[in-house]
Amino acid sequence: MKIAPELVVTKWLNTNENLSLEKLRGKVIAIHTFQMLCPGCVLHGIPQAQKVSAIFDPDHIVVLGLHTVFEHHEGMQEKSLSAFLHEFRVRFPVAIDKPSDQQSIPQTMRLYDMQGTPSWLLIDRDGNLRHHIFGQIEDMTIGSEITKLALENQNKNINIFRKNEGA
Repeated sequence: MKIAPELVVTKWLNTNENLSLEKLRGKVIAIHTFQMLCPGCVLHGIPQAQKVSAIFDPDHIVVLGLHTVFEHHEGMQEKSLSAFLHEFRVRFPVAIDKPSDQQSIPQTMRLYDMQGTPSWLLIDRDGNLRHHIFGQIEDMTIGSEITKLALENQNKNINIFRKNEGA
């Protein structure tokens, strides 16, 4: 297994602190990477990430967004992203991937060798990158993968769901 590289970001939105994978160690981290002008992200990925965030207990599973812009740079600035997050009622923390100096592929996107958006990065409680999923994935599939990671090597009696959700 491979320790997940730290995200390289310019700013965090929807949080009052600068987050890091190191700070979140001990929890499963589900990172949804997106672009706000990506139809698959807007129609499927963002709503899916919101469901994951709403269902799982943040004491066990943290959902993060990573806005990684590799095209239409001029239309996807921080001000536009802030408005997008407000309008789509995205509440989980979202990082802005740091642009590269000479290429159009942002730094975290390059670091994780992402093919595009939407993508999911699933990191276990020990900080290992366990899944890198490109494209759309069914809600039940992503939910079961997150559940497996959350329950791995844990007391089977823990409840990983928010109150009034799931088992």
